[in-house]
Amino acid sequence: MRNRSASTTFVFLVLALTAISGAVNAQVNGYPVKPIRFVVPFTPGAINDYLARSLGQKLSESFGQQVIVDNRPGAGTIVGTDIVAKSAPDGYTMLLTSTAFAINARLYSKLPFDVARDFAPVTRIGFAPLLLVASPQLQANTVKDLVALAKAKPGQIAYASTGSGGSAHLMGEMFKSMAGIDLVHIPYKGLAPALIDVVAGRVPLTFGTYLAVNAHIKAGRVRALAVTSKVRSRAVPELPTIAESGYPAYDASAWWGIAVPARTPKPVIARLNSEAVRILESREVGAQMFAQGVEVAATTPEAFTRYVAEEIERWGTVIKQSGAKPE
Repeated sequence: MRNRSASTTFVFLVLALTAISGAVNAQVNGYPVKPIRFVVPFTPGAINDYLARSLGQKLSESFGQQVIVDNRPGAGTIVGTDIVAKSAPDGYTMLLTSTAFAINARLYSKLPFDVARDFAPVTRIGFAPLLLVASPQLQANTVKDLVALAKAKPGQIAYASTGSGGSAHLMGEMFKSMAGIDLVHIPYKGLAPALIDVVAGRVPLTFGTYLAVNAHIKAGRVRALAVTSKVRSRAVPELPTIAESGYPAYDASAWWGIAVPARTPKPVIARLNSEAVRILESREVGAQMFAQGVEVAATTPEAFTRYVAEEIERWGTVIKQSGAKPE
C-alpha cells in the first residue's frame, strides 16, 4: 500500500511539473502577446527618457507589441525601481537601470528592494563619461591647474552636483580623494540649475553630460577641463581624461541598462536580450546614441550582472570614504 501511495505521489508530481513546464513554454514561445511596460524612474526629457523611448520604439517594431514608456520618478529612482521589483516576473515589465541603480544599493541603509535579489539584468545599453567643466572666471585651464589652485586655497573652491549621493557628487568625491584636495560640495536639484550658477560664476565647477554642457562649451559660457572616463570620449576627442591628467586610477561614467523582476523565465530574458542587443548594435541606433554622447555597450545578461556587482562595490567604496548621505 505504501509503495502504491508513493507511486501515485510521484505520478502527480510529474504531471504537475509537466503542466508548469508546458505553461512556461507556452508563455515563452508566444512572447510577447501583449504590451510591455518600460518603467523609467526619471522625469520625462533628458538622456534617460530619450534612451528608453528610442529603444522602446524599436522593440515595439520588432515584437509587434507596444512598449509603453512609463515615467515613475521619485526618491532618487527608488519609486520606479520598487514598482518593477514588485511586478510579476513575466517579461511584461522592464526597468531602465542607471548608475543610480548601483549607487543606491550602498547609499541607503534600507531600501524596499534588494538590487541583487529582486532583479534579473538583461543587458547594458551604453555609457557616457561626464565632463568636468569650469566657470570661465576660474583661473584653471587644465586639471593640473585646478589641483594646484585647490591646494593653494583648500576649502575655498566649490563644485555643484545634481544632488547629494548622485553620480556627479560621487565623481567629485572620487576626484577629491585621488587628487588630495578639499573642494566644497554644493548639491542642486538637477543639472540645469547647477549649470546656471556655474555659467554665472557663482559656483566654479560641475560635472555634466556631453548633451547638457556641449552648447555651453561651444558658446564659451563654461570651460571643459576633462572627461571622467578611462579613455577619451569620441564625442570630444580633444579633451583629456582625468586619468591621463595625473590620476590613472580615475574611471567613472554614467551608464544605463535593462533589468526585469527576478524569477522572470530565462528564455524570456534571452529573447529580450537578443532583440535589444540586435537593435543597439545596429548602425542607425548607434549613430543616434552617439549624437547624444552615449557609447553603445550591449552585453549578455551574465556580463551585465557582473558589471552591476562591480559598480556596487566601486561606488560603495567612494560612499564609505566620502561619508556621502542621501538627501
